[in-house]
Amino acid sequence: MSEAAADRIRVAVVDDHEMFRAGVIATLRDSFDIVGQAADVPGSVAMIAQTKPQVVLLDVHVPGGEGGGGAEILTKSRAYSPATVFLALSVSDAPQDVGSVIRAGAQGYVTKTITGADLISSIKQVHEGYAVFSPKLAGFVLSAFQGVPAAGADGAAPAHDEELDRLSAREQEVMRLIARGYTYKEVAAELFISIKTVETHVSSVLRKLQLSNRTELTRWAADRRIV
Repeated sequence: MSEAAADRIRVAVVDDHEMFRAGVIATLRDSFDIVGQAADVPGSVAMIAQTKPQVVLLDVHVPGGEGGGGAEILTKSRAYSPATVFLALSVSDAPQDVGSVIRAGAQGYVTKTITGADLISSIKQVHEGYAVFSPKLAGFVLSAFQGVPAAGADGAAPAHDEELDRLSAREQEVMRLIARGYTYKEVAAELFISIKTVETHVSSVLRKLQLSNRTELTRWAADRRIV
C-alpha cells in the first residue's frame, strides 16, 4: 500500500438502501479507504467494532435492533470504537430525526440532496473535528444542543407521537416526502424504490392515520411540524 493510500481516511457506510449505499461508495472510493458497509443496526454495530473506521456515514432510519435506528448504532458503537466520528446522511430533515442523532453524538448531519463533492468535503471536515450540517438544518441543530424537544416544548411526549409511531421508518420517509409535495415518481427516485412500492406505503400511511387523501396527509404533517 502506498503512503498516500495508507493516509486516506477510513470510512464506513451505513444505509439500508442497497442501491444508494453502492452509489455513495462509488462516489467516495477514489478519495477514501472504504472499510465497511452495513444495512441494519446489529450488522452496523458489528462492522464498526471490527473495522473501527475513522468516519461513519450513518442513515437515520436503519432497521433492526431495538428500533432506535442510527442513534442506536451510534450509542452502541461507542463502546467498541470510541474514536469513530459519525456523520448522519439522511433523506429526512425532520427536527426529531436531526435531534436524535445529534444528541447521541453525531458530529454532523447532511441530507441526501448533497452533491458528491460536498459529501467528500463534509467527511474531511468532521474527521478534522469540525461540525458539519446542511444549511437549512441550523435551527434544528441549535434546538437539539439546547435540549429543546423537537416535537414539544414541555418535555412531555406530545399526543400525536402515538399516531406517528404507528408508521414504520420507511412509511415515515414516504409520508414526509409526499407531504412536501413530491410526486410518487419523485419519491421512488429519492428512496430508490418502485412507484408501486410508494403507492403501497402511501395507502398504508393513510389507513393507519385514518386520512382520506394526500391533502389531509399534508395538513396532518404540517400541523405537527414534521414536514
